[in-house]
Amino acid sequence: MTFKDLNLNTPLYNALDDLGFTTPTPIQEESFSVVASGKDVVGIAQTGTGKTLAYMLPILRNLKFSKQDNPRVLVLVPTRELVVQVVSEIEKFSKYINNRVLGVYGGTNINTQKQAVAQGQDIIVATPGRLYDLAVSRVLQLKSIQKLVIDEVDVMLDLGFRHQLMNIFDILPQRRQNIMFSATMTKDVDDLITDFFTSPAKISIAVSGTPLENIKQERYDVPNFYTKVNLLEHLLHDKDTFSRVLIFVAYKKMADRLFDKLEELFPGQSCVIHSNKTQNYRLRSIEQFREGENRLLVATDVMARGLDIEGVSHVINFDTPDYPENYMHRIGRTGRAEQQGHTILLSTEKEQESLKRIEELMQMKIETLSIPERVAISTELIEEERPQIRERNNPIKRRDEDAPGPAFHEKSEKNSKENLGGSYKFKIAAKYKKPKTRGDKNYNRRNKK
Repeated sequence: MTFKDLNLNTPLYNALDDLGFTTPTPIQEESFSVVASGKDVVGIAQTGTGKTLAYMLPILRNLKFSKQDNPRVLVLVPTRELVVQVVSEIEKFSKYINNRVLGVYGGTNINTQKQAVAQGQDIIVATPGRLYDLAVSRVLQLKSIQKLVIDEVDVMLDLGFRHQLMNIFDILPQRRQNIMFSATMTKDVDDLITDFFTSPAKISIAVSGTPLENIKQERYDVPNFYTKVNLLEHLLHDKDTFSRVLIFVAYKKMADRLFDKLEELFPGQSCVIHSNKTQNYRLRSIEQFREGENRLLVATDVMARGLDIEGVSHVINFDTPDYPENYMHRIGRTGRAEQQGHTILLSTEKEQESLKRIEELMQMKIETLSIPERVAISTELIEEERPQIRERNNPIKRRDEDAPGPAFHEKSEKNSKENLGGSYKFKIAAKYKKPKTRGDKNYNRRNKK
């Protein structure tokens, strides 16, 4: 099947030809007619299978030209980077269509976004927090929304956006089409579907945890952080093979630590993204990696979720994620659009249990390689790897961490205050009441009687 077999219009065909797209992926093929019908849709497909095009093609196909100011299509995504990416994708598909697209997210000036919204938009792509702020300010009117798309909904719920999603559902029109795409089906996602979707059509292309056949997976057993760095140095010296490498770590402190090490080994070839970095820094890092200015990108799970970067030669899992679903999302960054990919997993002894859960989810064993002889096995440990020393008989060390220190003393009775709640103001008013003569015209007349 090709895109020519879908009931598209000439402007979309021209845009697809410019992009060189000829054959739809399975999720795109299955989704088109269902989304175009106007029914509620739930799509489950692995990362890297073209979910953005799957829901945007039928929406753009049926989006008529309008001069109205209020948007008709709302797309919610979990991160700012995804807002930028989805807006860019929609603009490519809309090259020959006269529509207006705007991305809004936190971390930037809300007044600038208010001005852009006031100029009139057809499609809004947003993170839940900033969208709600704009809606509450009454600048963004959601009364004309016909289609609501929630992309990467499982991540959105993991990040704690459920409450904000509930608030957004409350202010959206009751009659609308709900379209939801996710890489995994969790209980929270299922509850959301039950509460807000009306007899949705479900499209499931691959079971969560099914390994992508076009991705070669390998792993090493490595004792500690510094040995992992030594192994990375050995592998990454082959610049032709490891031409564009995405390296995943568990948390922000580890991301900065590894980035500093890579900068020492490969100056000017690395960049890093995590939530403590500024928005401009994160977007610049992704762009430099995408354009090939930097060969190595160190990232935490949330930051790189859903990012579509072409030509990632390798995904290296510097640590073994606790949740096997995260491993599936990580490796989906390579081998995108049915191209060949390659992933490497590094595991310490403590991470073997996590490795076991990943292999159980995929129902396959990852090929284990031996560490090359030229790679030095380090005995140096970082802070998190050192054993905790417990001094059982130390008389100086306080056992009770919450015990008051030597400078502690109880407040005097005079300074101790009771939380009186709402009744406090009435007690103060009774104690310090104003003179009756002020403003009371009948005070003197009553007293004379």
